[in-house]
Amino acid sequence: MNKYIFAILFLVLSSAVVAQVPNQQRFRVPTGGGSDTLSYLNPKEYIIGGVTVSGIKNLDKDILLQIAKLNKGDKITLPGDASAKVIKDLWTQGLFDDVKLNVTKINVDTVYLDIAVQERPRLSRLHMTGARKGEIEDLQKSLNDKTGKIVNENLFNTITTVIKKHYNEKGYLNTTVDIKQRPDPGDANNVILDVAIDKKQKVKIAHVYFEGNKAMSAAKLKGYLGKTKEKKFYNIFGSKKFKETQYTEDKQTLVEKMQGNGYRDAEVMSDSVWKNTDNTVNIKLKVYEGPKYYFGNVKWSGNARYPADFLNKVVRIKKGDVFSEEELTKRLSGPTANSDDVSSLYLNDGYLTYNADPVQTRVYNDTIDLDIRIYEGPQYTINKVILKGNDVTNDKVVLREITTKPGQKFSKEGIVRSTREISQLGNFDEQKIDPKPTNINQADGTVDIVYNVVEKPSDQVELSGGFGGGQLVGTLGLTFNNFSLRNIFNLKAYRPLPKGDGQKLSLRGQANGKNYQNYSFTFSEPWLGGKKPIYFALSAYTQLSSTGDYLPKTDPNYNYLRINGIGVTLGKRLKWPDNYFQLNYSLNFDHYKLDNFTGYLFSNGTSYNIKLTQELSRNSLDAPIYPTSGSNIKFTVQATPPYSLFNNTNYAIATPEQRYHFVEYHKWKFDAQWFEKIYGKLVFMSQVRFGFLGYYNSAVGQSPFERFKVGGDGMQSYQFLQGSEIIGLRGYKNFSIVPVGSNYTADTNPGSPIYNKYTMEVRYPVIASQSATIFMLTFAEGGNVWNSFSQFNPFNVRRSVGVGARIFLPIFGLLGLDYGYGFDKIPGIPDANKGQFHFSISQSLNGGFN
Repeated sequence: MNKYIFAILFLVLSSAVVAQVPNQQRFRVPTGGGSDTLSYLNPKEYIIGGVTVSGIKNLDKDILLQIAKLNKGDKITLPGDASAKVIKDLWTQGLFDDVKLNVTKINVDTVYLDIAVQERPRLSRLHMTGARKGEIEDLQKSLNDKTGKIVNENLFNTITTVIKKHYNEKGYLNTTVDIKQRPDPGDANNVILDVAIDKKQKVKIAHVYFEGNKAMSAAKLKGYLGKTKEKKFYNIFGSKKFKETQYTEDKQTLVEKMQGNGYRDAEVMSDSVWKNTDNTVNIKLKVYEGPKYYFGNVKWSGNARYPADFLNKVVRIKKGDVFSEEELTKRLSGPTANSDDVSSLYLNDGYLTYNADPVQTRVYNDTIDLDIRIYEGPQYTINKVILKGNDVTNDKVVLREITTKPGQKFSKEGIVRSTREISQLGNFDEQKIDPKPTNINQADGTVDIVYNVVEKPSDQVELSGGFGGGQLVGTLGLTFNNFSLRNIFNLKAYRPLPKGDGQKLSLRGQANGKNYQNYSFTFSEPWLGGKKPIYFALSAYTQLSSTGDYLPKTDPNYNYLRINGIGVTLGKRLKWPDNYFQLNYSLNFDHYKLDNFTGYLFSNGTSYNIKLTQELSRNSLDAPIYPTSGSNIKFTVQATPPYSLFNNTNYAIATPEQRYHFVEYHKWKFDAQWFEKIYGKLVFMSQVRFGFLGYYNSAVGQSPFERFKVGGDGMQSYQFLQGSEIIGLRGYKNFSIVPVGSNYTADTNPGSPIYNKYTMEVRYPVIASQSATIFMLTFAEGGNVWNSFSQFNPFNVRRSVGVGARIFLPIFGLLGLDYGYGFDKIPGIPDANKGQFHFSISQSLNGGFN
């Protein structure tokens, strides 16, 4: 009786162990009662004669045997706990859908075992739906490493977490992920996971509440949450979406701003975020302000180079000012907007290892005394200037622009200026120019400076077709911005043309067959001779516009225009008033031949335009493509010889051909731009432009050439109007701004002798990288033209507003698209204003005068 009770208990206990793995038979033994069978009533110790593994496809047999801990020659009691443990150890690996331990053979006291497994399927690929193509591509990159993994609950959880995190960071807090698996038709042991994504709507912030603030208003505190904004119509620039990472950053910023207002002990005591509606949340922040503190006595220690009185003037902190650690740190260690902090003072004077440590020596009532402890260190001299990363551009092209020379004192200002000059070359990614002091030798007070640069494509291609002047015109333009003339005969230097010397070669052609052709060539060298920054440029062009192939010369509609021109420019960088100034002189010769050609003040004859131009400019913009600070100012005077004073021509009876045979005029222009950061990456640009074309002799009158045509995109892509200066004014049709009282149309407008224009833009960068720069803008501008100074009124302008975008691609240059709305009607040109789209290509960088 006891024997049977023991057997029943043994079977129950064995079943309890095996039941840890549901619905599977785990240990199979031969039955039948012979000498080679096992009995649960009589467990027996055996020697393992061998172990095999069956059912594996992707796993390693030896590793499974190590996990099972079944070795030939070991002893094992069967049936018993050992067999159950083997199954349990293998099952917990999470690699199998089924695990069995089978006895394949028993020979007296020797047993032979087989571990039979059924591997779980593996992931062959993810098939995602419910998201945009770009989003799916980003998610696939994040989940690429999951391919080939065992498909189990852990994998499902990982995929769900990655997807939800991706969308949570974008403000989609209610994203759901549904994952289903199906067999892979190409591989029976693999499965495809169908991932259905529903990101729902973005969750925005309904209300932000504050508790505990007494001195500071809730409105002011909300203003410190730069990226956590309520869903209000007036929150134009701040994001209204709730993003956890931005919210965390904003809480830290909030504390810093409160402390910057004198509340030194300020902190966020607690905060909570709760659901308001399905797509909005509320936020509550409990803050502690504490007392408001003020600066007390300020003492300086360790300052040998500059006296305390002078440092007090630089740091601009007086006893009684509101205490702000943020402002104190900025004025001691920078950066400040004008580099007028104490660190700039020392670093520009060679003190590379300068350090300032403001110690709060006494806190009493609401006042804090400071001891600002200065470590000046030695003055450092530049030992070497090293350039790295210029794989195409020759060293000399970059090094000649660098103002930090060996033997000079170390200067932070010099490094900043050198970085700007390198970026102005246009051959390197402005975002990746990285100057670093290295090899700082305190013993001899020397330091090396390494300028790390990354080359970018600088050559540009213009390939386009379109309508101009009522006909289809094709354009091909090639600009090589890093040309090398000295290697023109060195075939090994062609890539596809010789490059590396910083010269510029531009070739451009336009044609629609024999009736319109325009070809131009420009070459420039910024360092003529290679030793001094003397700018040299040579240009030439020829243009033909004619109906000659279609109409005989006797036809009244026949017309012909041929223009040839050549010019040379010499310029020099100035050191006074400062070294941002440049002075250029240009001498140009233009030849015009007209036969029944309208659009100028005369239609038949030959005209010569010999002009000398002086241009004084100052360009302090911090970047050529997307400036954020600085200015670009140009003052230009252009003049021809006063032929009428010595050619003995009676202009009272002269024919138009005689009157304009030698064109005479004087021309004055002023162009100025200013850039300033408003908030974050937002940049404000203001621009003023003015032009005046004068004459020497009233009997001769105004020149038929060099006039100003205002309105439209400002492009001269189809240069039928060579000899006129094109000024853009968005929101109006091309050339539609004509003087009040004139009867000109946009097509017959010969240009005006006086114009002015004002522009304001707010710009925001979307992408700023080596491959592309994209920024959005809003604008308001106004401009007008006049025939004489007696009519001139700088406040009577044609007004417009609009939005636009600029895309800079290294190979194509600057592309622009604007939509402008012109408010003012132009008499005689009914379609001149209101909504207008404008497209521009390859307009100038360095701010660009639009």
